[in-house]
Amino acid sequence: MSPNEKRIYLSPPHMSGLEQKYVKEAFDTNWIAPLGPHVDEFEKRMAAYAGTKGGAAVNSGTAAIHLALLLLGVTKGDTVFCSTLTFVASANPIVYLGAEPVFIDSEADSWNMSPQALERALHEAKRQNKLPKAVLIVHLYGQSAKMEELLSICRYYGVAVVEDAAESLGTEYKERKSGSMGDFGIYSFNGNKIITTSGGGMLVSNDTESLDRARSLAAQARDPVPYYQHQQTGYNYRMSNILAGVGIAQLGVLDERVAAKRALFVRYKEYLGSLEGIHFAEEIEGSKSNRWLTALTIDESVTGLRASSLIIALEKENIEARHVWKPLHTQPLFKGCAYFPHSEEESVSDRLFEQGLCLPSGSGLTEAEQDRVIGVIQTQFKLRFNK
Repeated sequence: MSPNEKRIYLSPPHMSGLEQKYVKEAFDTNWIAPLGPHVDEFEKRMAAYAGTKGGAAVNSGTAAIHLALLLLGVTKGDTVFCSTLTFVASANPIVYLGAEPVFIDSEADSWNMSPQALERALHEAKRQNKLPKAVLIVHLYGQSAKMEELLSICRYYGVAVVEDAAESLGTEYKERKSGSMGDFGIYSFNGNKIITTSGGGMLVSNDTESLDRARSLAAQARDPVPYYQHQQTGYNYRMSNILAGVGIAQLGVLDERVAAKRALFVRYKEYLGSLEGIHFAEEIEGSKSNRWLTALTIDESVTGLRASSLIIALEKENIEARHVWKPLHTQPLFKGCAYFPHSEEESVSDRLFEQGLCLPSGSGLTEAEQDRVIGVIQTQFKLRFNK
């Protein structure tokens, strides 16, 4: 590797150039502290984009999940069903509330929650008279879950749905935006997401009364009286007016970012899709993924290569790639929690973790940089098959 070759990151921030305009407005008007006109505007624009009646801006996607579960009445002793193939932040708020996560496997088409496994888990929970307070469905790497099937199952059992759309802002499913189909949806604006406020999140819903309550809880749950009085525990989850200004600018280029990431996926597949044993994560029928990260699997029985060996080879060339999320049901933190695999014969999420790989997918990635990534992978395949 040339010492001058720039590091290629997995999904770095990509600024629009308009952020400083809104940040300057915040400084010029002295709206520096949490809340302010940029926050109100960001909430309004995000809700309009998502197609919901409202949104509540907070300081992280994790905070948004926590608030959604609070609003649904999750408390100590309850259970919440959660996708297993996801980042730990999806499930941590369940634990914050003293509830018990029950993990649901993926299915192969979308890599997301298996309707088959969810149906079996809810049937068993009803038999035990212990239905969950909520089902938390994650849209992984920008691909929508099979929401039509999953929502139908949840409605049959009368269980609320929280969509973790942290990775899927801009994704569409059956002409609806990801995050807009459940009782609550959440987005993340962390630095690696498709748009960023450096750190931040949003809770969206058609239940505007609950969103008002979420804003109150996020601001320490102060009573509406002319002094500081509190009847319930609140949280310091507010988004600052400065960061909301960044979010407004970023939201303005979201569709461009989606187009850029989708183009990266097409090009990766064009150059690598013919390699025997490589399979790219595909879109399910009726969906349009934001392709937050280009994800694929490598079948070692065919290629003789493991995902981990490609990650190491890429790192040697100063290129960041990552394994697919380690399933939460295998995490030491959640040892002893119930898990429902896709079928008695198969745990899809375990296979995806073993074989899965995420490639650099920054919306600012140049063709030359993408060629470097493609070249390393092609070289590894040539070395393997020329042995």
